[in-house]
Amino acid sequence: MAGLLLVAALVAQARPRRYVPALYWSAVVMVSVFGTMTADIAHVALGVPYTVSATAFALALARDFLIWRRTEGALAVETVADGRREVFHWTVVMATFALGTATGDWTLGLTGWTAGVAVLLPLGLIVTIIAGWRLGANAVLSFWLAYILTRPLGANLGDWLGSPSSDGGLGLGTALTSVIFLVAILATVAYLTRSRSDVIEAQEPTGTPRVLNPARERRMLAYYAVVVGAGAALLIWANHQPHAAATGEEDTPAPVTSHISPQEATSPFPPAQVARFRTITADTLAKVNAGDQQAATRRVTDLETAWDDDQSTLEPKSEKAWSFLDGEIDQVLKAVRAPHPDKATELGALNRLLTSLG
Repeated sequence: MAGLLLVAALVAQARPRRYVPALYWSAVVMVSVFGTMTADIAHVALGVPYTVSATAFALALARDFLIWRRTEGALAVETVADGRREVFHWTVVMATFALGTATGDWTLGLTGWTAGVAVLLPLGLIVTIIAGWRLGANAVLSFWLAYILTRPLGANLGDWLGSPSSDGGLGLGTALTSVIFLVAILATVAYLTRSRSDVIEAQEPTGTPRVLNPARERRMLAYYAVVVGAGAALLIWANHQPHAAATGEEDTPAPVTSHISPQEATSPFPPAQVARFRTITADTLAKVNAGDQQAATRRVTDLETAWDDDQSTLEPKSEKAWSFLDGEIDQVLKAVRAPHPDKATELGALNRLLTSLG
């Protein structure tokens, strides 16, 4: 379904001979959804580590840029004025969203940061890119660097708004967060349609951006290299902080289960919903026991989806019970989706959750 909606949005965007904000940004939304799904499927369904998928998406993006540049001689968005350039443009945009998703999720796992803290990294990098552009960096390079970073920024911002307070979020829930983003998108499209502030009336005859100061652009390229190095150093530093040990401690069940019984964990919630969670958990356990890791990974996604969908109805009934089960489900997701799953860890987490679910 997502693929069909993507095709429909791209066809609708390509038909007019002029820029229509509503059509363009509808296509951007669908490309973002599909690109995000591509990254998530690679990790969740196929078990590909984020380091591998992020590298693959980065190489694919570099290849797309190279082909576009060699074929058309320019990468600027304002040069996209015909069918072939549209194909290059949307192929690159798709790759940027997939890369941004994989990189953002990989950063969270690498650093142990909460989504609220993780928002600051892509936001800070975007600010440095804007500063670099203002100081004379290549405009096209600056645009695409910032564009890639908008995906982890948006994902982390959404997680921060929607995640419960126990996970460092604002606890708004998935539904309300989605409404907030939808309203923001609609308001932006309405503003752009009315103001036409993003419309470039005049273009260079060749469609190629003019280089105003090559020497300054080279200096700012070195500036971007320093920014990349500083970002990498920050991630390496964060990865070596005590969060890894803390995560391991959270995986130990005894301190968590000692203060709440299975009856306390499930009694506030409707039996039918608890039974559904228990069935999915048991199915996942059976697939792990059978050695079918891919099937277990797919099935545990059903658990995550069902739990997230019911959050708005379950959490108000008992925040304590909901937070407890949420933590247990998180341990199951971490164990089953680990880059190199350990069967004993998976079985331990799944059995603990089954016990808690009665």
